Amino acid sequence: MHPLNITKVAVGCEDVAALAIRTEGRTVDGEAPVQTRYRPTRHGELIGGSLFWIIKHRLTVRQRILGFDETAEGRCLIRLDPELVPVRAQPKRAHQGWRYLTAADAPADLNGEADDLATMPPGLVRALAELALL
Repeated sequence: MHPLNITKVAVGCEDVAALAIRTEGRTVDGEAPVQTRYRPTRHGELIGGSLFWIIKHRLTVRQRILGFDETAEGRCLIRLDPELVPVRAQPKRAHQGWRYLTAADAPADLNGEADDLATMPPGLVRALAELALL
């Protein structure tokens, strides 16, 4: 059985490079924690899965979920692997809260290959997605 994945908007990140800088800045002891207000309801199923980042209305990169903790203030701490793994870009609207993503619906890793969708202007990707052409 494959672990479950989640999606999250990379608020304030214009591109993967900006997310990489943010990730480097919070990496400690081989983990890059992210704080959120609430722990995902299905957090037990997410360990070993990935958090897929939405940048400019596209899933573009993922980080493996190592576990969950709680901060002293009662917020959720998602412990992530600091490695950003590029994935085949897939249109995804921004959202609030958690959206779960099964392994079957998750975009594939790029593994060094070029991704035409990632090089297209975001406006064109949105327009094509709205027309159901992507």
